[in-house]
Amino acid sequence: MEGLIAERPGVAGLLGVLTSLADPTRLRILALLERHELGVQELCEALGLPQSTVSRHLKVLAQEGWLASRREGTLHLYRMQRAPAESARRLWKVARAETSGWATLETDAARLAKRLLARKAEAEAFFEGAAAEWERVRGELYGAGLPGEALLCLLPRGQVVADLGCGTGDLAARLSPHALRVVAVDRSPAMLRAARRRVQGLENVELHRADLESLPLDDQSCDAALLVLALCYLPEPERALQEAARVLRPGGILAVADLVRHDDEAFRRRMGQAHLGFEPAGLAALIQELGFGGVSCHELRREAGARGPALLVARGERKP
Repeated sequence: MEGLIAERPGVAGLLGVLTSLADPTRLRILALLERHELGVQELCEALGLPQSTVSRHLKVLAQEGWLASRREGTLHLYRMQRAPAESARRLWKVARAETSGWATLETDAARLAKRLLARKAEAEAFFEGAAAEWERVRGELYGAGLPGEALLCLLPRGQVVADLGCGTGDLAARLSPHALRVVAVDRSPAMLRAARRRVQGLENVELHRADLESLPLDDQSCDAALLVLALCYLPEPERALQEAARVLRPGGILAVADLVRHDDEAFRRRMGQAHLGFEPAGLAALIQELGFGGVSCHELRREAGARGPALLVARGERKP
């Protein structure tokens, strides 16, 4: 979404920016949307304000070019523009510095963190119940060929590979003969219990319990990072991609396999997912914005008998 700031340079644009920042509620909204992509209801819960008030301020911020938005099912999701006009960037730096330590912002952030944690708990509850049957369920929904054949061909051999959202450890076990070391990460205790059984005896595979948005890995410590059917379960997939970028060395490979955007809300709820999949072009653009080159993203041919939504595979190379 392009805003009016970009269309009104000079004094008119400056006055528009000043007007849009001259309200404490709009400052609070921008502080949240600078770090998170959120819907109106999530903003209402974080701010403790009614929907009519939040929607009114969102309209002003959108008109003045502060926000980007997209639809996901029946929801409108908002975030701060990644590249607002220069005048807006300068003034926002001042506003952010002057509001640092504002107790109201800290309360907003705490309420939002509680809401996002609840969203994660929904996915974790699904995996607690599905861990024992996950490989069978995954095969029935998406085909037996996922994920190994679709991703192994994208990766270099003999290097350190991060399997992010490793689930029951099936992919980590398949990667083991081809990798120097496999670092497998998942949040679900049930999935990790299954993964420990699956990779038992594989000395080059290590398992970690952690959020994908906060990996227990050093900067530039991996040569490749995989996210297989993981992003659709995360409330904020962009943050997981940022973490993957952080742990990759320059030239490192990111490979993603996930759902193509669909409209089956009942399927999303049944599977405990946070998103209805991704548009290939949109996911490719996001990966490119995060510092990857040579980005490609395409839909996979659906396997015969697969009952779930279509799948995509994306690849990118970490720039120096």
